[in-house]
Amino acid sequence: MNLITYSSNQGKLYFFNFSPWRMMQIEPFFYALNNQKFICKDLEDALSKGLDENSNIFIYGIKSFPKVQLFAKKHNITIYRIEDAFIRSVALGSGFAKPYSLGIDSRGVYFDPQRESDLEYILQNHNFSKELLARAKIVRQEVVKSKLSKYNHLEHTSLDIDRSRYDKVILVIGQVEDDMSIKYGAFGLNNSDLLEMVKEINPNSYIIYKPHPDVLSGNRIGDIPQDIINRCANRVVTNISIDSAIGACDEVHTLTSGAGFDALLRKKKVYTYGMPFYAGWGLTIDYRECKRRTRTVTLDELVASALILYPRYLSPKTEKFCEVEQTLEELKEQQELYFSNRWYRFKTNFKGYILPRGRKIIRAILKPFGLKI
Repeated sequence: MNLITYSSNQGKLYFFNFSPWRMMQIEPFFYALNNQKFICKDLEDALSKGLDENSNIFIYGIKSFPKVQLFAKKHNITIYRIEDAFIRSVALGSGFAKPYSLGIDSRGVYFDPQRESDLEYILQNHNFSKELLARAKIVRQEVVKSKLSKYNHLEHTSLDIDRSRYDKVILVIGQVEDDMSIKYGAFGLNNSDLLEMVKEINPNSYIIYKPHPDVLSGNRIGDIPQDIINRCANRVVTNISIDSAIGACDEVHTLTSGAGFDALLRKKKVYTYGMPFYAGWGLTIDYRECKRRTRTVTLDELVASALILYPRYLSPKTEKFCEVEQTLEELKEQQELYFSNRWYRFKTNFKGYILPRGRKIIRAILKPFGLKI
């Protein structure tokens, strides 16, 4: 029996910035007995479907719906913002892989440092018990042991680096350049800026650049001009896991990437040039500051917040609510199947290649009619 329940899933649920395919992917996160779910274009559409002061409102991402937000404020309705959390799936979200964790946030979005999120509130205010911290330590150890991160489809392998000519090895993390975490948390910097800054500050270091998997897949944008790569990076790594890349380096430098969080879990030194959720708490060397973040937290407190208290989790096997430990165990099994079973890997990769491109074609066909998928 599934004993995990969420009060925000009760009654009538209204979803904004949701296409039918996205709703199909994450609908299990909003299960409750006899609830009702409505995908809505705007406030008028929602009102026609019965939106009232007893409803729950969910918005995917950070997109603004001024009329909906004004209605919610007038009727004292909490708006929940939805984003992927930090242990997501084997394959890429842009390739239509279902997520097994979500951040469902009543205050903001965790990647937007301009306002407080539930995750920031937890980090700033929660009273962490000894039992919770002991659990967080075990969770962190399991993540590191299983070599898990947000995405888990790239092979684990070692990098051979001749360190004799360099003072240290630095991993620079590329991101999707039109991603909202860059728009809101990178303060105008992009991948090229980051790589050039790191090279300028660290001229005698061996610099590894790792592009984002969504960029490599062709699903998103974020390529760096080749002349900047040639001038600033000693090596570009693509088809290896973030765990392997982190393992080869002394430091990780990033704008806002979740890979910085992965590096902290592995006790690497992390430099941030934007303001990701894990910056400003005394665990990272930060180029910027967030004045709201006045608390110094431990690594286990960060893990307890980001991997235990904040997200909702589903079992990869049953798609029922579960705790992080079960998701980690089953996701590890999925990853092992992906690496060991050629047919399973082919199906997963084919889906990740064909579906995003098919959606683009269908969207182009439907656009003149004002329809979306």
